[in-house]
Amino acid sequence: MIVPLWACRCGQATSGSLVCRPMTTPPYQPGHPSGVSDKSKVIAGVLQILLGGFGVGRFYMGDTKTGVIQLVVTLVTCGLGSIWGLIDGILILVNGGVDGQGRPLRD
Repeated sequence: MIVPLWACRCGQATSGSLVCRPMTTPPYQPGHPSGVSDKSKVIAGVLQILLGGFGVGRFYMGDTKTGVIQLVVTLVTCGLGSIWGLIDGILILVNGGVDGQGRPLRD
């Protein structure tokens, strides 16, 4: 196996050649990334309840995709889609949520 020199951990020389093993990365660990978000679930929930039709709480959390979808739904339904933002804000306050990097929101 030919491995670039910078990607090797070299071992002992065997018969005039260098034994080289490729470097490995740490194993993937499922779940939340380490740490808690710097975003507050109370602020995210209140923003979502008050301005959820515009996706403001989701933008605050870093979830721009859902924020844009909420904004488009509210505009297309002439304001009726803002009910989604209200319910979403209540769920964020009750259950918490995760920010754009997948870290749980702080209390």
